[in-house]
Amino acid sequence: MGNLRQGNTVLIHSGAGGVGIQANRIAKRFNAFTIGTVSSQEKADFLLDKEGYDKAIVRSREFPQDLQEALNGRYLHLVLESIGGKIFKQSFDALSPMGRIITFGAASFTPHGKRPNYLKLIRQYLRRPRIDPMKLPSSNKSVMGFNLIWLYDNVNLMHQMLREVEPLALPAPHIGHTFAFDELPQALERFQQGKTVGKVVVDV
Repeated sequence: MGNLRQGNTVLIHSGAGGVGIQANRIAKRFNAFTIGTVSSQEKADFLLDKEGYDKAIVRSREFPQDLQEALNGRYLHLVLESIGGKIFKQSFDALSPMGRIITFGAASFTPHGKRPNYLKLIRQYLRRPRIDPMKLPSSNKSVMGFNLIWLYDNVNLMHQMLREVEPLALPAPHIGHTFAFDELPQALERFQQGKTVGKVVVDV
C-alpha cells in the first residue's frame, strides 16, 4: 500500500514496537531514510543504536518542528501511522505531494492504565482531526487504512505478500519481553502502558 521505492523517506510511528521494527527493516532493504517516533529517549536510543534508524524523535508538543529538523529538507514519501489525533494531522501536513499516510492504529485513544479517563478519551475523540476529501486533489496526498485481519479471508493474497517479503531475508522479530502464562495480566498491563520494545511473548 505504501508504494515504497528505492531511497524514499519513511516516517514510522511507534518505531520501537514489533510492527515498527519490522517496517524499518523492510524499508532499509529499499535504502530508505527512516525516521522513527517513540515515547521515551531510551526507546529512541534503541532505534538508533540497535535497529539502524536514521533519525529518532521522542514525541512531544514540538513534534512538527522536530520532524522538519529530522527531514532536513528531504521529501516525506510515506508515513506509517498508529497514534492518531494531532500526530496524525501533523504527519499528514508534513507529507510531500504524492505522499501516502497509512493508518493502522490509534494508540492515543487507548487507555493506558487500570482506571481510564473516559471523559478525556471522549474529548480527544470529538476533537480528532478530520481530512476533507475535497481538498485531497489539491494537496495531492493519499490517506489509506490497513487491518491485517482482512487478509485472513484473502489467503492467496497473503501468501503472495509473504513470498514478496521472503527474499528480503529479514532478521527474526525482536522479542523484547517474555512472560510466563500466569503473568499474562502483567504482560497486558505493560503493553497498554506503552513500556514495551519489540514483541511481547507469553509462554504457554
